[in-house]
Amino acid sequence: MVRTINSSELHRGIITCNINPFLSNISLNHFRYMDIPVISRLYFTGAFLTTAGCALDIISPFSLYFNFDLIFFQGQIWRLLTTYLFFGMFSIDFIFHMYFLVRYCRMLEEGDFRGRTAHFVMMIMFGVIFMTAVAPFVSVHFLGSSLTFMMVYVWGRRNEDIRMSFLGVFTFNAPYLPWVMLTFSMLLGNGVLMDAIGIIVGHTYYFLEYVYPAVAEIRGWRRKKILEPPRILHWICGTYHEQALHRD
Repeated sequence: MVRTINSSELHRGIITCNINPFLSNISLNHFRYMDIPVISRLYFTGAFLTTAGCALDIISPFSLYFNFDLIFFQGQIWRLLTTYLFFGMFSIDFIFHMYFLVRYCRMLEEGDFRGRTAHFVMMIMFGVIFMTAVAPFVSVHFLGSSLTFMMVYVWGRRNEDIRMSFLGVFTFNAPYLPWVMLTFSMLLGNGVLMDAIGIIVGHTYYFLEYVYPAVAEIRGWRRKKILEPPRILHWICGTYHEQALHRD
């Protein structure tokens, strides 16, 4: 019997070659729940509790998926959130989805967004808004994988010198990771829509956050930052004073 390889198994197969060296160099203490940065921890917790609720028959996956009519005509607005929290039922695929999510979300939060929690939340909000706007036109139901893929894209672009390995066959720099995954998925005949959405939104964010300000500075444009978090978000995230000092 021929077994179809799904998208989550594809991602698992690609990153396995990077997980083992990662685990061999980092003690298990680094994987304690409270060591995960706050935003990554909240996302992981939400995804885990959502799946647990489905496993215990407290909630149904049919009440979680994105549906434009149910959201905007029947008031089921919670679907705007739960579509990003459900990654399937408890299984080995779910475990690797969670590792994939926490790994890149955490590396972004601890790396490029260290001390910039409001900017990290702004990135996630940007992805959620754009993916939600696209979802009605492409008939997708769960967008968590796309949001994770966006994080992979942004992380790769911000860590251009990191070398990665694809199944131990060839190596490449981190910015090519989402493209390698996308290409391999196409070769296996799997759908790439979710991955493509993540790449497109991730590229849009990268351009607006990192490329546009540099161009605006060189050309002397009046508005140099488009995605600057509002003051209330800085206040909620506890970075208001740092933001005020930066402006001064």
